[in-house]
Amino acid sequence: MRAIVTVIGKDQVGIIARVCALLSEQGINVLDISQTILQEYFTMIMLVDTQGAKIPFAELVKLLEEEGKAQGLTIHAQREDIFNAMHRI
Repeated sequence: MRAIVTVIGKDQVGIIARVCALLSEQGINVLDISQTILQEYFTMIMLVDTQGAKIPFAELVKLLEEEGKAQGLTIHAQREDIFNAMHRI
């Protein structure tokens, strides 16, 4: 299954490294990534493949949210099909 991961927060050193390390530790592959800085705010969206995940998707969502809180960021993950359905015109 593929999923969308979004990260938003004040820019700081190491955001991409921390999020990618967490995903890698859980067996999740980053397929595509886009990030930018809007004034002092960091924004990133990632397409990931969760097929090799070591934990259930619901646990991954919680893990990412907890990491975001610890770093002063908002991190969300949702299945690609749900993301697409929500953003279909």
